[in-house]
Amino acid sequence: MIGIMQSHAAERGKFGDVDTVISVDEVERQASAIAREVGVNQLDELAGPGPHLRINDLHAGYGQMEILHGLNLRVGRGQSLCLIGPNGAGKSTVLHSIFGFTNVFSGTVEISHDSGYSDVTHLSANAKLRSASIAYILQDKSVFPAMTVEENLWMGGYLMQHPAEAKIAAEKIFDAYPRLAARRKHPAGVLSGGERRLLEISRALVVNPQVLLVDEPSIGLEPRFIDMVFEILAELQQKQGKTILIVEQNAKKGLEFADVGYVLVSGKLALAGSTKDLLANPDVGRLFLGG
Repeated sequence: MIGIMQSHAAERGKFGDVDTVISVDEVERQASAIAREVGVNQLDELAGPGPHLRINDLHAGYGQMEILHGLNLRVGRGQSLCLIGPNGAGKSTVLHSIFGFTNVFSGTVEISHDSGYSDVTHLSANAKLRSASIAYILQDKSVFPAMTVEENLWMGGYLMQHPAEAKIAAEKIFDAYPRLAARRKHPAGVLSGGERRLLEISRALVVNPQVLLVDEPSIGLEPRFIDMVFEILAELQQKQGKTILIVEQNAKKGLEFADVGYVLVSGKLALAGSTKDLLANPDVGRLFLGG
């Protein structure tokens, strides 16, 4: 977990040399101390001309509990943005709010199109996928284990007008990913962790969304599969022009992948910048990158 087991320089004294274990509360306190005012103009500049996805002054949460407090966000078309921060900072809540899984108390989520921006804040999750071309890739264990790989992909096209369209889209995915094609008739429950994650990503691609919300893609995976997943995401961005918004527990890996990074603390934006700048920031390194 980010920050909880962050190792710091050994303290010297009557207790000898010990590694300090920082609590989530202490990480949050220290992260709040390095927060800077981040204006919308700065976010627009980071996103480039005409942001594809905009969040404006969003207050959202679960039930009556507000988790996000006036959040602004911008991500450009074909750009990738990684959200990092302490546990409980509201990172996944941002994705949930975009896709319609939270209560939005105020503020807007907007998506660009040829004639301007559309407010998609209160659309259902199905409408977000169908009308706004936004797909949400859940954390681990979202496949249907008793169904075959092929049937899981067909399920990704449940919003298509004709079942045959989903089957055609599935064949294109099998052409792109021979690893899945070789297991198309196997129950999804027998796949390795990396193969399951590939299936989860591929299922979201059946309807050819333009925006991918990716929640903790590396969770529970061995390092070799983590690399594979990030290579797939990079290919989707660079070769297919997908706009990707990612929450990643491995902050270093997430920032190395993305173009832009935001640091969230207590449901607010604390820092924003190019990932190159954030990776070089000693405070970000100390709190979130392991040194």
